[in-house]
Amino acid sequence: MSAEISIFLGTGRRKTSTARVRLFAGTGKLVANGRGFDTYFSHENFAKQASRPLSTVELRDQIDVLVNVAGGGVSSQAGAVAHGIARALQKMNPALRAALKKEGHIKRDPREKERKKPGQPGARKRFQFSKR
Repeated sequence: MSAEISIFLGTGRRKTSTARVRLFAGTGKLVANGRGFDTYFSHENFAKQASRPLSTVELRDQIDVLVNVAGGGVSSQAGAVAHGIARALQKMNPALRAALKKEGHIKRDPREKERKKPGQPGARKRFQFSKR
């Protein structure tokens, strides 16, 4: 008889990035798009940010994380991964919700890029005004 492995799924989003996260019992292996978090995220702060929900609930060495992440830049991808991990942890154990929510991992960061307006070079910047 084979033991059934429980897999918990979570989707995380930040800016234009989307992360599809799979959690399962293991030894703390973190993989993003086929590479380890330390090699995938260009700076150690991004890798720490992405795995922060696991540290919050102190399950860093007991859960393996497999992530497919696309869109946006490295910073927004790290935020999306963190959001996805938090949502998957919440599905795995609803009792973890309070700790995750207190640290702000459950809420999606709603900030998006503001659209460019017509007649100006960017969202807020204006062309130089000339009186004469």
